[in-house]
Amino acid sequence: MIRYICNKMLLSMKKRYDYDVGYMQDILQADVGAFLKFMGFQTMSSHSGHVPPGPLCAARIRAIIWDDCGPCTQLVVNMALEANVSPDIVSAIIDRDLNKLPKDIALVVQFTESVLAHNPEADDLREEILALWGKKGLITLSFCISSSRVYPALKYALGYGKTCSKVIVNDASLAPTRQAALPVRQKNV
Repeated sequence: MIRYICNKMLLSMKKRYDYDVGYMQDILQADVGAFLKFMGFQTMSSHSGHVPPGPLCAARIRAIIWDDCGPCTQLVVNMALEANVSPDIVSAIIDRDLNKLPKDIALVVQFTESVLAHNPEADDLREEILALWGKKGLITLSFCISSSRVYPALKYALGYGKTCSKVIVNDASLAPTRQAALPVRQKNV
């Protein structure tokens, strides 16, 4: 019965987002306990705290782009649009066009990529995040960044991470801009 209910939930997600839920269905069929633990993880990844949707989605989109070039990125983009983040903002996040982003969203894009690159500049950016949204906001963004990386890793480990594709925002087709490594900012000595 639990498998049936969970599968109905997955099919609803598939229909809502036009997303291949095959890897989750495989987990569900093979090991209900593992699937339930995976679903528990969803609580962390959906945490929004008191951070506005734009910065939240920026962290999720840039983190997912770091590790994915296909359906997971499209899913996160669709969720951002569903959260009423403007398509122009979503496109600028995907393109990493900081000049077209509000200051708070550009900050989150830079922070996310600095964190993922283990760049020491994340320390300065973290202070700006704390000034805007406090410790709770930092935790929320940390959850967004770290949890977004689980999905592509899980899909690739299970053999489902083989598709690269353009990301669609409304009618525009975009190739996500990936930042492999960020330069370390030189400090005056």
